[in-house]
Amino acid sequence: MAKETKGQLELKISEAMIKFEKEFMGRGPMETKTYLLKDMLFVRLKGVLTPAEEQLSKTAKGAALIKKTRVQLLEGARLLLRNIISEITGCQVKSLHTDISTKTGERVIIFTLDQNLELKYKA
Repeated sequence: MAKETKGQLELKISEAMIKFEKEFMGRGPMETKTYLLKDMLFVRLKGVLTPAEEQLSKTAKGAALIKKTRVQLLEGARLLLRNIISEITGCQVKSLHTDISTKTGERVIIFTLDQNLELKYKA
């Protein structure tokens, strides 16, 4: 069996994040890309706002409400996300950081792992 490449791992994580967004948040992103850098995974999700959130984000109060709601939703799913990443990578998740832009409709999620996973993919 061929060894999994770094790109294949990143794709597998992106696909899992799309599935998570669809199942847990109710809507998947338009585009997702994952980057492995040493002991960190950077997941960039584009087009995550619903049409209603896009309308709401036109005011400062609405944008703050979207951010607050999305943070609460992700906090409720923190354990699920940790388990998804651990299952795919074989690493434990040390921390998870996220932010969403109500201007661009992008969300970033950063996972820090308990080991430098990138070393596994060095030639």
